[in-house]
Amino acid sequence: MAISTSTPAIEADPSRPLVLVAAVALIDVDGRVLLAERPPGKAMAGLWEFPGGKVHPGETPEAALIRELGEELGIDVKASCLAPFTFASHAYPEFHLLMPLYVCRRWSGIVKAREGQRLLWVRPEALAGYPMPPADKPLIPLLCDLL
Repeated sequence: MAISTSTPAIEADPSRPLVLVAAVALIDVDGRVLLAERPPGKAMAGLWEFPGGKVHPGETPEAALIRELGEELGIDVKASCLAPFTFASHAYPEFHLLMPLYVCRRWSGIVKAREGQRLLWVRPEALAGYPMPPADKPLIPLLCDLL
């Protein structure tokens, strides 16, 4: 498993909470990866990211992804179709983000934006051309190596 650490190791800071977010690289039959644009009104609006969301207390990252993909994209994903790939660890000013990234090539339903976000299917070699949150950027070369 590859590891992506987008910030240098830092000492624990109790004033900076740890936020666990699960994300997925949905890969279509043509080898393209789905990106979602953060909508206006949300933090980092206008940046492109891998779909996913916060893991609720008592929820596994896989369960969070299944829930989020249903809510945000209208698709059904089985836990067995989520392959753990890598993770990002990034210190933002307000919190420290830990984000496992899964790869998924199988789902049922048609991917459709359900929360006002724009969606794009992007070739792996073009991913670096999209503005992304700092935690997502180090994941791009790993995905390109995989695909």
